[in-house]
Amino acid sequence: MRIHRDYAVAFLWGFAEATLFFIVPDVWLTLMSLRGIRKALVGCVYAASGALMGGVVMYLWGRSAPSTALSVMDAIPAISRGLIHRVIDELSSTGIIALFVGPFSGAPYKLYAVVSGALEIPLILFILISIPARLVRFILLSTMAGVLSRRVHAGTREKALVILLLWGLFYAIFFALMPD
Repeated sequence: MRIHRDYAVAFLWGFAEATLFFIVPDVWLTLMSLRGIRKALVGCVYAASGALMGGVVMYLWGRSAPSTALSVMDAIPAISRGLIHRVIDELSSTGIIALFVGPFSGAPYKLYAVVSGALEIPLILFILISIPARLVRFILLSTMAGVLSRRVHAGTREKALVILLLWGLFYAIFFALMPD
């Protein structure tokens, strides 16, 4: 069934992006919104659940082997040593709240997860802030895509192509601007 596949993809993409993959699950969720905002919102819960599980894996890795985990983070596209140090500084100075606002600034959740573990921020706090930190952006972008797609008079394939082109443009600019 299509709905189950969509939710499985959302969950797995959320997990993958929270670990080592570098394309956000928002891409899939905005495409899901073309088939209905309600379906996309349920997909957001699946993506956030996968992200939370992946985040816990990265947190535990950061806690048990911080230098190895941070070295791997440095090898992921768009993550640099400077960004790693920025996230360390943010979490050290503002605490776990940095996890909520940081990913809106281009720093990935996976990096906050690793650094949270390395700094020994309590796991329960990490989990509790991760839930809204992941859901807010997922819901916001999915809802916006769904509302905007209803206003555009085109077929689903054309809308999907526009969404994919916009994400392609976003990532082209993102990777061009992020230092290595």
